[in-house]
Amino acid sequence: MASKEGRNMRDPLIQKSSRKNESLWMVYLSTFVAVCGSYVFGCGVGFSSPTQDAIREDLSLSLAEAMRLSSAICAAGWLAIYLAKGAEALDIGRLATGYGMGVFSYVVPVFISEIAPKNLRGALATLNQVMICGGASVSFIIGTFLTWRALALTGLVPCAILLFGLHLIPESPRWLAKTGHEKDFEVALQKLRGNDADISEEAAEIKEYIETLDRLPKVKFLDLFQRRYLRSVIIGVGLMVVQQFGGINGVAFYASNIFKSAGVSPSVGTITYAILQVVVTLLITQVIDRAGRKPLLLVAGSGLVLACMIIGLSFYLKLYIGSFSAGMGAVPWVIMSEIFPVNIKGIAGGFATLVNWFGAWSVSYTFNFLMSWSSYGTFLVYAAVNALGIVFVLKVVPETKGRTLEQIQAAING
Repeated sequence: MASKEGRNMRDPLIQKSSRKNESLWMVYLSTFVAVCGSYVFGCGVGFSSPTQDAIREDLSLSLAEAMRLSSAICAAGWLAIYLAKGAEALDIGRLATGYGMGVFSYVVPVFISEIAPKNLRGALATLNQVMICGGASVSFIIGTFLTWRALALTGLVPCAILLFGLHLIPESPRWLAKTGHEKDFEVALQKLRGNDADISEEAAEIKEYIETLDRLPKVKFLDLFQRRYLRSVIIGVGLMVVQQFGGINGVAFYASNIFKSAGVSPSVGTITYAILQVVVTLLITQVIDRAGRKPLLLVAGSGLVLACMIIGLSFYLKLYIGSFSAGMGAVPWVIMSEIFPVNIKGIAGGFATLVNWFGAWSVSYTFNFLMSWSSYGTFLVYAAVNALGIVFVLKVVPETKGRTLEQIQAAING
């Protein structure tokens, strides 16, 4: 039944937009505020690496609304870490920051994709990954000379910017339209496109698409596997599987040990790794809307396969991190934020994010066991996963550059 209703949903979405006099300062401000959440995420990722020994010594430990709420919880978590007098408070603080990181990992790219014009969506959504890398890198570097308590306080800065900035920017127009706030929807869209921009065509396109979705029954988790949604779910979840099971978190969390075994200074190697990740990801923001998502995924996947097959680990690690940052790090999140229709975005996006974090845990947990079994064999396993990822991208993943969210979703799910 890619029926009349499907055709009616697609036809008006193929028209090109001819809006003029767009003023994008509110889009840029909104993106900046949103990616402060990504920076908080990065701070959480980067906190433990430079501070874990000091924390254990100081505390005598053995070895043994979405973004606002998350920001407040993260801020509370950082304060709990700063004030910790024992293991319990430290655990509560890390649990709170972990909760916030999990929400930010999904909400930030989706928010950016829903406010950005189609010609800037890829670049702006990629800033999510840039800020995650930046937060982790800055935390690692300044954590080498700040105490762990002082480092926890630096995590409050992006939280404060985010909490304040959310009062200055509009809500997602697509969310407002979906929840029936029609007047607020048009005001928000006008703010994001500029007072002199003609938003009538874009507004009509969004409303028509959402009206079509509203005629569908309310979605439950098992509904994701219906034929009309299955392709977008396969794409979103499949990219997360390839991203994580290609080995990135094993490499990232044990980078110091890998550098040491390769005869490279762990501190110099890890700082180089952190800087390289930020620089390459930043470069991707300049080309993702011109080159497209699919070519970047294919280039990154090929580099990861090659890197995994090179025996010399000191050379391998630089190539691996550069290849991952060139596509497989940021692009799956960009595509995931684009492909799900509004009525399943929460459930489907949450499912894809859960798969991503499960993959991160699985790879980081099994990495040392695999390395004990065979260091070369470990990277051959990761090479095989990345090779399958190339096939998956070629056969299943669509190109989404230069298309509105409604056009993308109608093409995939129509």
